[in-house]
Amino acid sequence: MNKKYIMLRDIDGVKAFVILANQCDFDIDVYYNRTIIDAKSIMGVLSLDLSRELTVEYSGSTPQLEAFLDSHARATVVA
Repeated sequence: MNKKYIMLRDIDGVKAFVILANQCDFDIDVYYNRTIIDAKSIMGVLSLDLSRELTVEYSGSTPQLEAFLDSHARATVVA
């Protein structure tokens, strides 16, 4: 199981993420606190607080998914 932390800052990002998730033939879940959402559900993902970091867990991989997740990865704060 793969895990990444992302920020979906706007509705266009959510839409692109859900479209990409629906093209994958494996499970992709989005977690925030104790809420688990199927990433293939636009209504589910939109119900999350987009101002917060989301955890994405997935059981397979595609280059397109990895590129999307990397481009929306949480920012690392350097002290």
